[in-house]
Amino acid sequence: MNTICAIATPAGLGATAMIRISGPEAFCIAGMLFSEQSGFAGSEPNRAKFASLYVVETQNFASLRIGDPDDKHTLLDQVVVTKFAAPHSFTGEDVVEISCHGSVYIQQRIIELLIANGCRMAAPGEFTQRAFLNGKLDLPQAEAIADLIEAQSETAHHAAMKQLQGELSGKMAALREELLQMASLLELELDFSEEEVEFADRTTLLNLLEHIKTEVNQLLQSYKWGTMLKNGIPVAIVGEPNVGKSTLLNAILQQERAIVSDIPGTTRDTIEDTFMLNGTLFRFIDTAGIRESGDAIERLGIERSLDTIRRAAVILWVFDARKTTQEVKAEIAKIENSVKSDDKKIILVGNKSDLVANKSEVVGNAIYISAKKGENIQMVHNEIDSFVRDNGLRDITLLTNERHKALLSGILVSIERTEIGLQQQLPTDLVAEDIRMALHDLGELTGTVSTDEILNNIFGKFCIGK
Repeated sequence: MNTICAIATPAGLGATAMIRISGPEAFCIAGMLFSEQSGFAGSEPNRAKFASLYVVETQNFASLRIGDPDDKHTLLDQVVVTKFAAPHSFTGEDVVEISCHGSVYIQQRIIELLIANGCRMAAPGEFTQRAFLNGKLDLPQAEAIADLIEAQSETAHHAAMKQLQGELSGKMAALREELLQMASLLELELDFSEEEVEFADRTTLLNLLEHIKTEVNQLLQSYKWGTMLKNGIPVAIVGEPNVGKSTLLNAILQQERAIVSDIPGTTRDTIEDTFMLNGTLFRFIDTAGIRESGDAIERLGIERSLDTIRRAAVILWVFDARKTTQEVKAEIAKIENSVKSDDKKIILVGNKSDLVANKSEVVGNAIYISAKKGENIQMVHNEIDSFVRDNGLRDITLLTNERHKALLSGILVSIERTEIGLQQQLPTDLVAEDIRMALHDLGELTGTVSTDEILNNIFGKFCIGK
């Protein structure tokens, strides 16, 4: 296998940068950049070493390397270099990591030197792919690395770490073991088909299938939560015109994000921005005021508001604090007739409470605020954040990958077909074939069944250097 190299830190100028080398010739090729006096050749693995990195001044670019002490050579940088000996490295191969100063020129020159002396430039995700091929990670764990790199919040980071630590893989391994046991019994029946012997009790098999189906369904249902955590949990700010929705958005974000006006219908389109609350990323969407309107553009904005409500996980329903309970209920009823809200968290927010001299009537468990004066905004923050706690999003295994979702959907179909086959007493070979399909999809999910096309598609989405 070739020895590969790449810059493992983000492109551009920085204080430091790191170049990673992996493969059978990693120690030899990296050693060509350091003189004997540097002590690189005799340095122990897993220990960082300070060293001076030189280049030989030569017209022959292909022979750029450190030469004998008598050669005319130039100091390129003073670096920290670390060896990792196979199999005790991220990739399972010999690995060298060179931490240099962040000069773009220095980074590029080191890469040129490595390639000139036998390295090949790594493809996107090739280091992680080698870790998978060498048994250091399974496929869900490898994919979790991409999620970990892209995590924008503490909650998304937590979900990625759980997958990297093998939580999803463990669930898949348990399901596979149960299916294998079932498949073995059915295959045994096929071997003795002429004797018409039944090794697998059908009631027991149906109970096992029901358990597996429940596990798969729970993972599939978690996909919407997983994608929300990655992209920001959508929070729609809705209500009638001129109740202070845009003012509330600005108060939550702590910046003037939306235009505020006393003129009803100012917001004609949705306005989005993200905000971090207690380690979770939320995506707030300010919507056009919902009312009957003869203005074609405003009607389009209202339709977009209704669509936003359909897609939102949390709805901040803003109403004028001066309204009666009956008036607010009538408002909400109009929306509930057009939008399914059973699976959404609806937070009632009575705005403009500073204009109410003595309010004796309150609406249910509504939060009364003054967005203009910033009063009780923290109460709104707390109620929004409770969405994560109420749904246990920090505790459950979350599906975040479209590939995993597609394969688990296929597994569910195979399980349901197996159930029908058992209930209708279909021939054992037909039932066994459906279980084989489920096992194949499980193997593809974890990587025990894979092709170059699948692997290239997965790792090709990674950044170079990882």
